[in-house]
Order: sequence, then C-alpha cells, then structure tokens
Amino acid sequence: MRNLRFGLAVPAWTWLILFFVLPVGAVIWFSFGYKPGLFGTHANDILSFDRYAEALTPTFFDVFLNTLWVGITGTVICLLIGLPVAYWMAVKSPPSIRGLLIAIVMVPYWANFLVRTIGWQIILAPEGWFSNLLQGIGLTDAPLEILYTRSAVLLGVVYNYLPLMILPLYVAFDRVGDSLREASKDLGANRFSTFVRVTIPLARPGIIVGALLVYIPLMGDYITATVLGGAQGNMVGQLVASQFQTAQNWALGSAMAVLLILVIMASAAVIGGLLWLVALPFRNRYTVTLEEAR
Repeated sequence: MRNLRFGLAVPAWTWLILFFVLPVGAVIWFSFGYKPGLFGTHANDILSFDRYAEALTPTFFDVFLNTLWVGITGTVICLLIGLPVAYWMAVKSPPSIRGLLIAIVMVPYWANFLVRTIGWQIILAPEGWFSNLLQGIGLTDAPLEILYTRSAVLLGVVYNYLPLMILPLYVAFDRVGDSLREASKDLGANRFSTFVRVTIPLARPGIIVGALLVYIPLMGDYITATVLGGAQGNMVGQLVASQFQTAQNWALGSAMAVLLILVIMASAAVIGGLLWLVALPFRNRYTVTLEEAR
C-alpha cells in the first residue's frame, strides 16, 4: 500500500519538477550570469551578483514599488468588491439561480485575456465612446485622460482578476451553512454581529485563498501594464518580458524575475502576519468565552 500511494504521487511530482522546479532553477542560474556581447543572450562562465545590483538601480526600483502598490491596492479592491458579491450569491440569492450566477462570473474568462484588456483600451481612449458619453452628459468638459496611467492599469487588473476572488469567497460562504447563522441569531446576535463574528471567521480560508489567487498573478502581470499602462504604469513583469524578448538580456531578466518572486513571498508573509496579529485579540476573546462556557 505504501508503494501504491507513492506511485499515485509520481505524476504530480513529475509535473511539479518539470514545469516548476527546473524552470525556476534555470532562471536562478541565469541570474548569476551576464550578457555576452551584442547578439548573445546569456553566459554563466563568470558568476556574480552584478545583475541583481543592476536590477535594483533607482529606475528599476521605482518600477518595483509601483508594482507592489498596484498589487496590494488591486487585491484590496478585489476583496472589497468580491466580498459582498460572493456573500449575496452564496447566502441571499435563490439557490435555483446560483449556478447561473457562477456562470456569469466566469463569462469574462471565456474570452482571451489580451482581448479583454484591449477592450478596456478602447473604452478608456480619449476619443472613445465612454469619453464622448461623459462629455455628452456634462460630467466632464475635456476628453478622458486615464489611459496609459497607473489608474488604468489598476482598473484593468481589478477587472481581469476579480473572478479569482469571487469564486473562493463564494465557496467559503456557501460552506458556512445557514444553521450556524441561525444559531447565532437565536443567541441574540444581530445580522451585522453574526456576519462579523461567525461568517467572516469561518470564511477566512476562502478569503486567504482568494487574496493569494489574485495577488500572485497580479504582481507578475505584464499584459495589462503593456496595453493600459504605457510609461506611467510600468510593472516588473513588463520589464522582465522586455529583457527576454527585446533586449535579449536573459541574465538581467532572470535577476528581475527572482527579485519579483522574493518580493511576492516577503509581502505575502508580511501581510499574513499583520492579519494574524489583527485577528489575535478576537481569537483570544472567543477562546476565553468558550472556556467560561464550558
């Protein structure tokens, strides 16, 4: 039986090693090399940390800060929008239409990511129909000047990654069940207290999963920044892609990619620690209450 369990795990381990461990290892290896001449892509006969120092120059560092701002802000906005939507879908909507609501949330994913982003480029263009509409109804006197800015990138990533937040939250709220909420109300809690003290703590795993599903790919996104950001909305993923595809400097692009991975891991750990510290007083309070009840 032990050999059987190991055999069942072989395909997953093989997939993980071939398509994650080896590619990431190659990127880390390339990051210690350099670009050999005008037409070369990488060389590792001389190993150094020079590419990391080059990737942390003030110009690139500003892009890292911009990427971190967009990633955190976009994740928070997705959570603020996705939380009430998922709660309504899982708790307030009739069970007969919940499958339809899930399908509607997934409709954007039926279209190509690049096509959806270009759609926002058309909408936000100064001469586009949305700008003309705002001018026609008198909300603005000048054409809309949001395209090729950081705000346009933020709008694009929220639109593209919002379903990844809604679906885990929907599953989490759906698993809480009506019986626990009804028991909370029977014990004297109002709707707001039940939502804060019962529903949200029990749905916390879904909140964490949704935040990670949005934050990690958002930080590495380069399509949205390329289409909607321009010079003001640069992100690290865009720089990494340009180093590999345009500059042919695989060493510098690999160093940027490794730094991006480290930034994602460090920021996720810091945010998770802060959330744990914020929730600790409430957790201790409820623990004492349960012990007293026993």
